[in-house]
Amino acid sequence: MSKFAIRLLTLAMFSMALVAAPVLAYAAPDNDPPPAASGGKSKPKKKSENGSRTDTAFVEGYRAAYATIYDRNDYASAIAQLKALGRDDSAAVANLIGYSYRKLGDYKVSQVWYERALKADPNHVKTWQYYGLWQVEQGNRDQAQYHLSRIAAISGTGSEEYRSLADALEKPPGTGLVY
Repeated sequence: MSKFAIRLLTLAMFSMALVAAPVLAYAAPDNDPPPAASGGKSKPKKKSENGSRTDTAFVEGYRAAYATIYDRNDYASAIAQLKALGRDDSAAVANLIGYSYRKLGDYKVSQVWYERALKADPNHVKTWQYYGLWQVEQGNRDQAQYHLSRIAAISGTGSEEYRSLADALEKPPGTGLVY
């Protein structure tokens, strides 16, 4: 292989690595990545090895709150952790706050946070799913069906979010839902 071809191949591989690195930096456990570092109030940023800027304190805080919710079911602590991030105007954070309030049984406050999340990002699929489940719990099956159609339009009928809400809607009204 000629020196030119080797250089070209090396340049191509390096370029692909640079493009992929920022995507990997925000991967979160629930496939709902933390909002971009530029949204909301800024926190100190740390330069990563590849030169991209990430907000490591925010990502770590988001992941800690996620674990507090899904691993420990400590919703009140999670709300405090999420609000302390200073990014409750982002869809991902507002959605988890809404979810936590819903799990605590405070449906009115939960609704406010779900609507705040959708205002921040009208295509935030996880919020449409969780708010749809909220609708099912409240007996608003027509509204939940609307949320299901929004999920289908955004991410298709094969997505986890679609299946979860569709499964909840298939159960008879008054059935104890667990999710």
